[in-house]
Amino acid sequence: MDKGTKVTLIKHIDVTDMAGDKVMIDFETGKYFMLRGTAVDIWDNIQTETTVGEILNKMLEMYEVDEATCLAGIEKFLKQLEDAKFITLS
Repeated sequence: MDKGTKVTLIKHIDVTDMAGDKVMIDFETGKYFMLRGTAVDIWDNIQTETTVGEILNKMLEMYEVDEATCLAGIEKFLKQLEDAKFITLS
């Protein structure tokens, strides 16, 4: 995965906002996920096709963190979403 990697949402799931956190429920699998902090911001930014680099730039504007740490966190979260079959990375 690099900054040019495209992130495409492939599965729209029910998401409820709960005091700034998000609860995501996949009714097909019965699994649910709780998103907090930066995960919420990343999720909000992948509702339309984007790239890892675009997400990185937005997160760097929002948070005081170095680029390498930010990119590593983004990649980890996106991999989890890909493993859950919510997104594709290309």
